[in-house]
Amino acid sequence: MNPTLIIASASLIGTGITGMLALKGWQGWLALKQAELDKRGETLPVNPVTTRIELADLKERLRKLEAIAAGVEL
Repeated sequence: MNPTLIIASASLIGTGITGMLALKGWQGWLALKQAELDKRGETLPVNPVTTRIELADLKERLRKLEAIAAGVEL
């Protein structure tokens, strides 16, 4: 057997194993973040009044940012 072939094969196998481990870790991290989002959604009750207030606040912020972009003094 050629030593170069052995080194190349070992490198290829090592790269494959490293890639599979990285993919498994990435999938685990995504599952963790999904669980956090699911838990957060369950613990926060949706209140229509609060939602409307937050939406109005966001619209007001948007108006102010558009005014700043247009160069208008508030």
